[in-house]
Amino acid sequence: MPLDQSFVGREYPPMAAYEVGREKIREFADAIGDPNPAYRDIEAARALGHPDVIAPPTFAIVAAMPVINQAAFDPELGLDYSKVVHGEQKFTYSRPIRPGDRLVGVLHIDKIRAVAGNDMINLRAELSTEDGEHVVTAFGMLVARGTAQEQS
Repeated sequence: MPLDQSFVGREYPPMAAYEVGREKIREFADAIGDPNPAYRDIEAARALGHPDVIAPPTFAIVAAMPVINQAAFDPELGLDYSKVVHGEQKFTYSRPIRPGDRLVGVLHIDKIRAVAGNDMINLRAELSTEDGEHVVTAFGMLVARGTAQEQS
């Protein structure tokens, strides 16, 4: 079933805050194999001008994924997740993610289009602190294979 174009422009309610911890940052850096000391050592991070350790750039996906999943599993949208592949991901930062950040995400559906029989949906998760300070925007594109209505 093709995706409903009327969902373009939809904004989902803010998600519960995700609290970032030093240990989670270290675990994530270990998992991606990034040895940068700024992810583990406060003094190394301070030498770079940060008040505390910082998260690797791709860490934002940890907080963004539950936000993005609001659309992926929205029964009204009707995205068949069994046919979904991840098409694209990028992050735009206002500042690095740090321990103690309590990130609140708001999801937007920016675009839905059909390409070669596939539905492509562009999503944007705005992650800010509970005080409203923007930290990062996570852009993602999901492709639902073979679900688009053929154009005649």
